[in-house]
Amino acid sequence: MALEFCSLSSGSSGNCYYLGNGFHGILIDAGISGAAIRKALKNLGVSMQTIMGVLITHNHSDHVRGLYPLTVKNHLPAFTSHKVWESLGYVKDKISSDCIREIGLQQKFHLAGFTIEAFPVSHDAPETIGFHICSGDKKITIATDLGHICQTAAPYIKAANLLVIESNYDEEMLVNGKYPYFLKERVRSDHGHLGNHQTSAFLAENMSEHLSHICLAHLSQNNNSPEKAMDTLRKSFLEKGIALNGKPQIMVLNRNMPSEMIKVNL
Repeated sequence: MALEFCSLSSGSSGNCYYLGNGFHGILIDAGISGAAIRKALKNLGVSMQTIMGVLITHNHSDHVRGLYPLTVKNHLPAFTSHKVWESLGYVKDKISSDCIREIGLQQKFHLAGFTIEAFPVSHDAPETIGFHICSGDKKITIATDLGHICQTAAPYIKAANLLVIESNYDEEMLVNGKYPYFLKERVRSDHGHLGNHQTSAFLAENMSEHLSHICLAHLSQNNNSPEKAMDTLRKSFLEKGIALNGKPQIMVLNRNMPSEMIKVNL
């Protein structure tokens, strides 16, 4: 049996990820339309009947746009912290209370055969969380919106076998780009987004044999490119004397279309 992971969309236009274990699956965020999520899963050969719930990282629209239709049409329960729920405003008010599941931070719960733990990350929302998801001895960590890697988040990121982590912007492209000054400062602040160099330096410094897959997520359309993100990662690894010879497998997630399905043997 294998874990299956696929990014349906990753970027400021919308974020949604699928994780399955051969029997059931879950979604992490629902930032594209419900119809787009259902279509993408169908194309992957995944039945909506196998989806047991949606995990929500924070209240920004590119992470919750499709949440309401999923709870209405597919009756999916949604899981997030009390503070994130309260920050959803009209979206929360439209969702039936039967579909709301509040979870505590750094408290394990079980869903669809997975053991899941939410942990806080630093981002400019009332609260933003990442997810550490375990199945057997395999660990998946998803941290897609964070301005820096804090001491609380770091152990979850380091423990992953499959890591989905933000590599939002190229520093030079951001500085020289067309964003106004206040937006550039917001993006590169400790409550904004991770840049290529931040992500790559952390991964190179904390590389371990158990890390089998790295998925670089939430790339900026205006201030990054897949080539820039990959080149920065390669250079950081090279500086540490780490040879990239197929392990870990590295994928840059597409902004507007599903990735290939990643399989991790249990």
